[in-house]
Amino acid sequence: MRAKTGDRKDDHLKICLRQAVEGIFKSTGFTDVDFVHKALPGIDFKDVDLSVSFLGSKLKAPIMITAMTGGSPLGKKFNSTIAAAAQGLGLAFSVGSQRAAIENPKLAETFKVRDAAPDVFLVGNLGMPQLTQGYGTAEASKAVEMIDADALSIHMNPLQELVQPEGEPMYKGALEKFSKVCKSLKTPVIAKETGCGINADVAKKLVEAGAAAIDVSGAGGTSWAGVETLRIPGGSAVGMTFWDWGIPTAVCTAEVSTAINTPVIASGGIRSGLDAAKALALGADLVGLALPVLRASERGEEAVMALLWNFISELKAAMFLTGCRRVTDLCKTDIIIRGKTMEWLLARGVKVKKGV
Repeated sequence: MRAKTGDRKDDHLKICLRQAVEGIFKSTGFTDVDFVHKALPGIDFKDVDLSVSFLGSKLKAPIMITAMTGGSPLGKKFNSTIAAAAQGLGLAFSVGSQRAAIENPKLAETFKVRDAAPDVFLVGNLGMPQLTQGYGTAEASKAVEMIDADALSIHMNPLQELVQPEGEPMYKGALEKFSKVCKSLKTPVIAKETGCGINADVAKKLVEAGAAAIDVSGAGGTSWAGVETLRIPGGSAVGMTFWDWGIPTAVCTAEVSTAINTPVIASGGIRSGLDAAKALALGADLVGLALPVLRASERGEEAVMALLWNFISELKAAMFLTGCRRVTDLCKTDIIIRGKTMEWLLARGVKVKKGV
């Protein structure tokens, strides 16, 4: 039986909150990346500046809380809590897929967070499969206007759609439909994966089609094949087989950032400020995190603020210990890459700009 959208969204939330949903055997690859410590950083810790510009807006730190939820009362609660924390810390925030509210306008309130976050860089969200099934500029504009968004994320989730009982693995003509939305929408469009990663070839096509930024969302963090498998009584053979499918986040961050000049967001298993620093050193402009924030939000805004503050403190520490005063300095600092991550990069022909 096909689950109602709100029920499905709540299933996703409850599974992510209560069960092990991250990569089993495949990691993000960040453990294979090390900084070269600077015993003489040449700066004071207080001088470390995390502020960045992203798509014309100023952020206090290079962090986006990426798409998770909406479409149900429970989703509304989490969105409001997380958005308030993003407002307090000057971070970017993306809501989950707004398809539910396009189909049922009564659900629009579950995505609206401007009251809690009047100044935050806010990103709307729709799925690529919806574009191939008739969604276009009208629906994209509705998603933006619904939440007064500063940008719209179009997410790609072919594996999740394949495993999900209600899934719609329909991607024929997707790039052309995506291009039409990019060209007609007045707000920037971010192309985003959902935990399987984006390679250089796909990133180039998306940028040529009009993407203003690429969120690689690599493997090693939340597995949506895993989440959908846990929703199915008795599990899913396909979901179990492909639980770890995808390109590790460190790999696709390095590959995509060397292939395009468009801003890159590194997400997928970013679990500490040190992970974030490594992603930024590999060429990312922002980092995204979701699952840890979602789990903290169950305990309220103060818990989210505490988590994010610790994350920011770790990022600042990594910058200080490598002599990086600004975020853009990280991509110039020395790093060492080894193990499977280096094997991936060599196999993909990626010329990392750092010494190895």
